[in-house]
Amino acid sequence: MADGLSRRHFFGRAAAVSAGLAVGVPTATPDLAAAAGPPGTIPVSFTVNGTGRTLQLDPRVTLLDALRERLNLTGTKKGCDRGQCGACTVHVDGRRVLSCLTLAAATQGRAVTTVEGLASNGTLTPVQQAFVDNDGMQCGFCTSGQVMSATALITEGRGSTADEIREWMSGNICRCGCYTNIVAAIQQAQGA
Repeated sequence: MADGLSRRHFFGRAAAVSAGLAVGVPTATPDLAAAAGPPGTIPVSFTVNGTGRTLQLDPRVTLLDALRERLNLTGTKKGCDRGQCGACTVHVDGRRVLSCLTLAAATQGRAVTTVEGLASNGTLTPVQQAFVDNDGMQCGFCTSGQVMSATALITEGRGSTADEIREWMSGNICRCGCYTNIVAAIQQAQGA
């Protein structure tokens, strides 16, 4: 049999479980499938917003889907799901990545920061506050990705002019067209 179990071992366990169920005695037989996770999954351990997490995931699951569907961190948005809009931008080890193009398994042992992990004790970061102050959003769908990219841009020491900011933020699309306000927000945050 698969999984290294012999036929004799399988039937022996099945008989023990059946006897335990018939008598009503709980059995101490370990559930090998539960210990290893569902078939076709792998354990992925990483740190999300400062908290260690381990998930059993299909190796094909993207970081975006793991964050939204398994960890309920819905601040990271699924825009195009093709790496074209930037709404899903997060930081992995301090570097901005598109979570829709990043496999969750690739973050094994790494630190992931989402927009939910930026504010501290209810206090917005200078970038978040600048987006509020400058109306750097309209519908808000792209805002988390814009904030994550802007935070990285400032941390990296890039974007000393409005043209450079636009260039470094060009991977983040705002369908509402709030680009002037976004640039103003980033310039305010740079000065903070």
